[in-house]
Amino acid sequence: MFEQLTNRLDEIFYSLRRRGKLSESDVDGALREIRLALLEADVQYGVVRDFISRVKERALGQEVSKALNPGQQVVKIVHGEMIDLLGEPAPLVSSPDSPLVILLAGLQGSGKTTAAGKLARHLKKRGEQVLLVAADPYRPAAAEQLSILGNELSIPVLVDPSLKPSLLAERALGEAREMGATAVILDTAGRSQIDPVLMDELGAVQQAAQPQEILLVVDAMIGQEAVNIAQGFSKIVPITGLVMSKMDGDARGGAAISIRAVTGVPIKFLGTGESLDALESFDPSRLASRILGMGDVIGLIERAEESLSLETAQQQTERMLSGEFTLEDFSQQISQVLKMGPIGKIMGMLPGEFGKMSQSIDPQAAEKQVRTSQAIIYSMTPGERQNPKILNASRRKRIAAGSGTQVYDVNQLIKQYRDAKRLMKELKKYGLGKLPRFS
Repeated sequence: MFEQLTNRLDEIFYSLRRRGKLSESDVDGALREIRLALLEADVQYGVVRDFISRVKERALGQEVSKALNPGQQVVKIVHGEMIDLLGEPAPLVSSPDSPLVILLAGLQGSGKTTAAGKLARHLKKRGEQVLLVAADPYRPAAAEQLSILGNELSIPVLVDPSLKPSLLAERALGEAREMGATAVILDTAGRSQIDPVLMDELGAVQQAAQPQEILLVVDAMIGQEAVNIAQGFSKIVPITGLVMSKMDGDARGGAAISIRAVTGVPIKFLGTGESLDALESFDPSRLASRILGMGDVIGLIERAEESLSLETAQQQTERMLSGEFTLEDFSQQISQVLKMGPIGKIMGMLPGEFGKMSQSIDPQAAEKQVRTSQAIIYSMTPGERQNPKILNASRRKRIAAGSGTQVYDVNQLIKQYRDAKRLMKELKKYGLGKLPRFS
């Protein structure tokens, strides 16, 4: 979402880092550019004004003038102020009296039902027994959609279109206690903050359910209107947190930067895609790093830990460094990378120059290439995977036909494999042939 903003800021920072000592006019010029970049990204004007003022105060002080690398110090200041602007991390509250009740609210089309499924998966992964509640009597497909998500997650879904949402909420609490559920998620109807009838209904659901968390699902692609929506809902029910949905969209994304500062309501989750695992706990430091083009190494590590086997990765690395690396290992590595999610998303989390390089790569083309490589390897016999040296012209022609590719593609894959193997031999020469064991 922040690609345009990130590119603009990166150009500004690159110019600063190239300079030695920074004059006041250098700093002023850079801050003007940063101000314009933030405003173009749809960050609220007052938020930009205050942000630039704080950065300028620090950038023109001794903090920068005495730094060994003044340009880099300005970048560090901007990063720190961006973290402060985004607010503190705000995890879900813990409920001493089970179950934890979470009410999801928002405009129609903001992504509440999908967010309910993602949140249910998140809670289930941390050991909660979850009950989903279809409390939207107006959208015909809402209950069906939630039921499909619940079935996919093996999580029960309470549906009763004959009951008003407030009465359904009361019934849900009773059923949750009977079944031993530790978390209840109420998926309410989409409504506008200026519709008094529907807002009164939301207030009635809140009174009936007494939720410990009221999360407002806000479409990050609607820009500054997101701030007005959050303010409007907060007048009716005590919003405890925000879920910024559609953060993977192509809009400017400034609402995610502004909304915490303007409303005082913390962001708790970011929706980063359509799949049920595309929900991230909000971390201001990580988001600030992404915005400033520093990648998200922590997020990358978390994805790897969730998707990959440490033992398998260790074994494969040792085989690579020992020279025993085969196309079978290559195929396993491809499978593990694909488990981490879309290639484009993974590439976007890379820091520094790697992140910049990834912007010039078509993520769909990269994903297609990875899957093509896997198809080619799958078309080989076990013996060919273990010993690629036997791949003569006729074998390569058969593999290309079996994988729906060309002989050229097979040749390219074999070349990549040999290049990787050659690189590992070079690393071994420099003493990297042995790795420490990790517990």
